Amino acid sequence: MAMEYFSKFFFFVLLILSNFIQITVQENTLSFSFPLTSAPLSKNSSYKAVLRASLFTSQPARKAMAQKAVPGSSSYNYKSSFKYSMALIVSLPIGTPPQTQQMVLDTGSQLSWIQCHKKSPKRPLPPPTTSFDPSLSSSFSVLPCTHPLCKPRIPDFTLPTSCDQNRLCHYSYFYADGTLAEGNLVREKFTFSRSQSTPPLILGCATESAEAKGILGMNHGRLSFVSQLKIPKFSYCVPQRQGRVQTMPTGTFYLGQNPNSHTFQYISLLTFPQSQRMPNLDPLAFTVGLLGIQIGGKKLNIPEGVFRPNAGGSGQTMIDSGTQYTFLVDTAYSKVREEVMRLAGLKLKKGYVYGGSLDMCFDGNPIEIGRLLGDMTFQFEKGVEILISKERILDQVEGGIHCVGIGRSESLGVTSNIIGNFHQQNLWVEFDMTNRQVGFGKADCSKAV
Repeated sequence: MAMEYFSKFFFFVLLILSNFIQITVQENTLSFSFPLTSAPLSKNSSYKAVLRASLFTSQPARKAMAQKAVPGSSSYNYKSSFKYSMALIVSLPIGTPPQTQQMVLDTGSQLSWIQCHKKSPKRPLPPPTTSFDPSLSSSFSVLPCTHPLCKPRIPDFTLPTSCDQNRLCHYSYFYADGTLAEGNLVREKFTFSRSQSTPPLILGCATESAEAKGILGMNHGRLSFVSQLKIPKFSYCVPQRQGRVQTMPTGTFYLGQNPNSHTFQYISLLTFPQSQRMPNLDPLAFTVGLLGIQIGGKKLNIPEGVFRPNAGGSGQTMIDSGTQYTFLVDTAYSKVREEVMRLAGLKLKKGYVYGGSLDMCFDGNPIEIGRLLGDMTFQFEKGVEILISKERILDQVEGGIHCVGIGRSESLGVTSNIIGNFHQQNLWVEFDMTNRQVGFGKADCSKAV
């Protein structure tokens, strides 16, 4: 999805893994606790880094993957903490014995992939801190070209696969800015203790990538992490971030049941018939029915149809943990910008665009500008709202410059509305795969929740 992910400076290595994994058993359900971490945006990181590959693939390939995942009961139930800067970076123990790998928690993509060593070392070494070493794992295997996933007539990913010179299944995963990650499709376990691990899951093992972290694909695709493990639901609570501070706040991530869910308000996910051919639609995304946007208590004059897919699939609205900011199609964005200009146009930093996408930016006092703009609200069905207070409507992007955290989808080359993690701060966001709904719950995500 249009998503951005970033570098992280700290990690937990295998040598201390046993000190921080907690395992409990309640009512035949296992619960593991392990760390999730995050990192700030490096200046050289691509702003558009993690756009869904489905947007660059033909409709027949996407149609073949638009099979509804049917989650069954699962014994996996994890609670973890993570530090949030501009992406949700999870630290996961992968392989046998486990090697801790950092992956972006991404509800906008299907394929999970990790960074892999290009060459195996000549002698055993401690697990690497930045990339996965297949030679150290007894549960690692590579998919051969003969595997069904690698046959062009049975496309199982929203990306092309091919045979490499070693007759192994090769993939290329493209992003919005033209960069790519590529390597082999493999099978590997997520090992949480000596006695508990997942079955071998299909992952990408990237040997060529411009990014330092991998991706934990969490969308509806049948080969996403949650679909392969048949996890019925997952949720996270993104803490409020104050500019580009060195100390990053800590949030919470649940894989499975969340004890706070009784406080959530739910909206239904939009579903689309497989027979419906819409070239601009991502059928695997968490698509919701956005009804409108308010700024300063005024509902903007945006037709509701702008937030729903048209005959060609343009206009769908999705909730995406892997995208930093929110992006709107041109009709909606123009109305938002028009109102921002009316309220605070005299303060606008003219001619300035951040990351090629954000152009509602100011170098004045952000508190004063926030007062001029007022609160912003995303309105959904059943009266469910995401309220962005005036204190949080701007994000510090560099120096003393602050921007409204909304960009034009066109700048990413997409025709979708995307609600990014910046507008998910201080919210529980739960993705219920079984009941096909998304839940929201207000929370102070910097506290233990």
